[in-house]
Amino acid sequence: MDLEQLREYTLSKPDTEETQPFGPDTLVYKINRKIFLLTSFDSFPLQFNVKCNPDLALELREQYAAVIPGYHMNKKHWNTVIIDGSISNKELQKMIDHSYDLVLGKKKK
Repeated sequence: MDLEQLREYTLSKPDTEETQPFGPDTLVYKINRKIFLLTSFDSFPLQFNVKCNPDLALELREQYAAVIPGYHMNKKHWNTVIIDGSISNKELQKMIDHSYDLVLGKKKK
């Protein structure tokens, strides 16, 4: 998965908004004005942060060396996923879907 495929898949999620509140180098994806994915233009290899159920976050970190605690995020609830070819696109999409679903479930008041 490259940046364009990541953007395309993420934006295919209903009502997703792409923003750049942290500057021109970081893409932030939101649902209901809440972040569910962040990625940087200048990371190599490409990586992204996604929200994750705490138990699943630990499981994914144990299963994949390319999944680490969320960089600059709450490490209990966020993972950084490094796209280095060791995780299939299908699994990457499942991680994005999980994050989207978690945040979608929390409507902003």
